[in-house]
Amino acid sequence: MASVLIIGAGGVGRVATYKCAQMEDVFDEVVLASRTLPKCEAIAGFVRERLGKKVPIARVNAERKDELVRLLRDVQPDVVLHLALPYQDLVIMDACLEAGCHYIDTANYEPPDEPRFRYAEQWARREDFAKAGLTAVLGAGFDPGVTNAFCAYALKHHFDEIETIDILDCNAGEHGLPFATNFNPEINIREVTQPGRYWENGRWVQTKPLEFSRVFDFPEIGPRKAYLLYHEELESLSKHIPGLKRIRFWMTFSDNYLKHLEVICNLGLHRVEPIRIKGVEIAPVEFLKALLPDPATLGARTKGKTNIGCIITGRKGDERFTRYIYNVCDHEEAFRETGAQAVSYTTGVPAASAAALVANGTWRKAGVWNVEELDPDPFLARIARFGLPWHDEPFQPLD
Repeated sequence: MASVLIIGAGGVGRVATYKCAQMEDVFDEVVLASRTLPKCEAIAGFVRERLGKKVPIARVNAERKDELVRLLRDVQPDVVLHLALPYQDLVIMDACLEAGCHYIDTANYEPPDEPRFRYAEQWARREDFAKAGLTAVLGAGFDPGVTNAFCAYALKHHFDEIETIDILDCNAGEHGLPFATNFNPEINIREVTQPGRYWENGRWVQTKPLEFSRVFDFPEIGPRKAYLLYHEELESLSKHIPGLKRIRFWMTFSDNYLKHLEVICNLGLHRVEPIRIKGVEIAPVEFLKALLPDPATLGARTKGKTNIGCIITGRKGDERFTRYIYNVCDHEEAFRETGAQAVSYTTGVPAASAAALVANGTWRKAGVWNVEELDPDPFLARIARFGLPWHDEPFQPLD
């Protein structure tokens, strides 16, 4: 049996804590830590009430390596599951190296003072983790995470070579509020307002933010307009899928969301550069985050479904064909089980599943890895077992 330390007590941390506590085949101890102890107390109380499991809690500042190392040496977890902010990836990875713990996250590193994200700084630690005999798994949520595993699964079971990948993320949930984001507002807005990018014929093609869109008919949801943006799994999949000619990422947004986002950008409230107000420096996007609803509070009022998946075209022998591999998750069902909406659920279940696979040795591999570099079968089997069944169907290629 093994132990896991979960850092981060938002909606994803809530789901992952609940799911790790359910995984009695792997974990005999689940510890939850955050800078905000009352959030940990609420999650621990929920798990105790629903599952009868005790979840020890701790306060930690995930931006301070010394605090993290002390906590890791005190708890001595087999695996650290980092579900806080991507700004903290590097310090938590370095704390795991010093304390001798395996590491998993769901989002790649992003500097707090610059709206960009990339894997370079985390990949640079591959040799350090390998020498220490430790495993680090990057981007083990849904997208990235499950989408990467869908691609690896398709290459393993359907194709000799993959030519094109289109990743589709549709959240058709309705919460009834004028404007809110389903995960950290600061990260969400920074992600959407960046220039778009996709990879084609060995090079990156840059677009204006939300410049291209198309309508997809999502199973169990219906037609929705999706916009091309850059997303982090494009960086790793373009590197690790041999023979790939093109990869793109599409996400749906309502007209209401885009109207509010336009106003936010016109007012400069999306900017990360600090401004001084009455002697206090604050980034406008941090001020906006304080005004917007906490995503963790949206679960009780959100209805509808998410659909996230990959349309993959490739060849097997002389035959060229397309598969659509996807999951549909219901917001209300997710909330009834875990007290969190489907966006948190679809990230928390894979994160907990990845932690279990590292803890039980299935994904134990010294170094730093993206999900597509690991065996997809046990991962996809575990997420299906713990709440995210998925579909694998023939489809038509996208132009």
